[in-house]
Amino acid sequence: MERIRAGIVVSEFNKGITSQMLAVALNQANKANLQLKYICYVPGSFDMPLMVEELLKRKDIDAAITIGAIIKGETRHDSIVAENAARLIADLSLKYGKPVSLGISGPDMTIEQAKDRIEIVPRRAVIAAVCMTNRIRKLRNKRMLNSKKAVTISD
Repeated sequence: MERIRAGIVVSEFNKGITSQMLAVALNQANKANLQLKYICYVPGSFDMPLMVEELLKRKDIDAAITIGAIIKGETRHDSIVAENAARLIADLSLKYGKPVSLGISGPDMTIEQAKDRIEIVPRRAVIAAVCMTNRIRKLRNKRMLNSKKAVTISD
């Protein structure tokens, strides 16, 4: 199967956490033989959708991966940021027909909880991008000519 070409969008906000998350994502991308074309930094998770859209417009991108950590403050700001970023990112995935994995931890998360998620969230985000890209490719390549049997699309 053709190698997956991806871009990663990383939030600079909470950089002490997100830089470690990026290192985990890069390691997982290497294990998955993912061809990383771009690493794009944005000020915060709220800023991700615009950069994700720019990546998805490109013909040399099959999927995008987001990396961020939204930590609880004294107000509901973290929830507003997380909800809007997630919704817009999902909308972009549908608009361009390309997977965008949500590697953003939070909201309502303490710094300790964010540290606990440094390994698992970016690893799962890379795995999801690879998995969805492969499954969409399989589905798009299937020819369902008068078939009465369901076709299973999985790894």
